[in-house]
Amino acid sequence: MGKLIIVSKQTASLFVISAFFATLALSAPLAAQQYVAAATNPVTLPDAPTPQQPASNSSDNFSSSQSSDQQQSTPPSPTPGQQTTTPPQAETSQQETPEQRKARAAAELKLETKQRMAGVIPNFNTVNNGKATPLSPGQKFHLFFKGAFDPYQFVLAGIDAGIGQAENENPGYHQGFEGYAKRYGANYADNFSGNFFGNAVLPTILHQDPRYFRLGHGSIVHRALYSISTTFRTYGDNGKWQPAYSNLTGNLIGASISNLYYPEGDRGLYPTLRRALSVTYQGTIGGMLQEFYPDIAQKYKNHRARKAAQAAAADGVTPIPPAKPTPQP
Repeated sequence: MGKLIIVSKQTASLFVISAFFATLALSAPLAAQQYVAAATNPVTLPDAPTPQQPASNSSDNFSSSQSSDQQQSTPPSPTPGQQTTTPPQAETSQQETPEQRKARAAAELKLETKQRMAGVIPNFNTVNNGKATPLSPGQKFHLFFKGAFDPYQFVLAGIDAGIGQAENENPGYHQGFEGYAKRYGANYADNFSGNFFGNAVLPTILHQDPRYFRLGHGSIVHRALYSISTTFRTYGDNGKWQPAYSNLTGNLIGASISNLYYPEGDRGLYPTLRRALSVTYQGTIGGMLQEFYPDIAQKYKNHRARKAAQAAAADGVTPIPPAKPTPQP
């Protein structure tokens, strides 16, 4: 369960797939554009101060004057307010101390946990610029709990329970309020237990990153295949691709734990494997939304801007361009 479950099961997921690909067809012109960054400025920390050179003797004045031009041409170290490009994971890990790396990861995580789709669906597990500082074990657990106790997850469990009740899924729960309550608890427990192992415990033990690293450029087919591939591979804390043991094993562990509270007729090897595959499938659809949602949102924003400009031109009013966002220090 390396990706947050952001869609419901069966009927709801089929609806999401249909609506999703229909929207993709409308947003095809944006597919080749560059990705949309999650924040205005990347989070940076100052480099370590350059050691001071010892004072030269008078006999070294000639050699010092020769090297002065070279020293002047060396760019100064960036200050905390300067904007720099975040290096890849491996390079960052080599250049920073553990304390600096943890501080950088905390600052990036703070921005990531503010991300939502349509202002509602949590998108905390997404890295939009394709690069991020590895998380510490505590930060991985913080990211999990932030998503697990988000109000959206409780609403999603309620919707899922309602669909299951309407389709009489898990008939051992029966109908009525008691049956709905049992389905609600089972759906939330499925999501919680799978994410607990797939997003926190196993990534900590196996040193893997539980987040989705968005590609954000290329053709729709290429990006879709990339998104699907992240179900089976993930970044390690060393910045290299690894088999997604955390995701796949977390799904299986969560499905196995569900045998403790599912009706007797829905326990056993086959139901366990079916639930694990279902959760993996839902995570794949969630990854597709994480990959393409910024394009869809930008498409909608551009459409509204054009409509507003056309309406203003029809009224004989010169539209005022939107103000650019003020860079944050």
